[in-house]
Amino acid sequence: MNRITAFLAVTIALALPSAASRAAELVMFERPGCVWCARFNAEIAPIYGKTEESQAAPLRRVDLNGPRPADLAGIDPGAFTPTFVVVKEGREIGRIRGYPGDTFFFGLLDRILSSAGYEPARS
Repeated sequence: MNRITAFLAVTIALALPSAASRAAELVMFERPGCVWCARFNAEIAPIYGKTEESQAAPLRRVDLNGPRPADLAGIDPGAFTPTFVVVKEGREIGRIRGYPGDTFFFGLLDRILSSAGYEPARS
């Protein structure tokens, strides 16, 4: 019985990192002084972590003026801020250029996540 428990524990431990690598994330490329970034920060950022979308794609912020993280080296953020890039398994699966306002942001994001196989539950 102890061998089975140990085997299961090792199997689960080995599976966790690979499951995390399959998760998507919403990368927000921003820069200081960006008015549209400030609007996103006021309208969406306070609630994003409580949404179903954040469960599928947690928000990650990257300063466009700073060094690019190594895991995003293959992603071209473009020149406009904010630019939201949904990344899954190290590849871009969709992007939103600029901040379209709170009315359209989640619709656009849901479309991208849906193309990646994520279907938010709607009541």
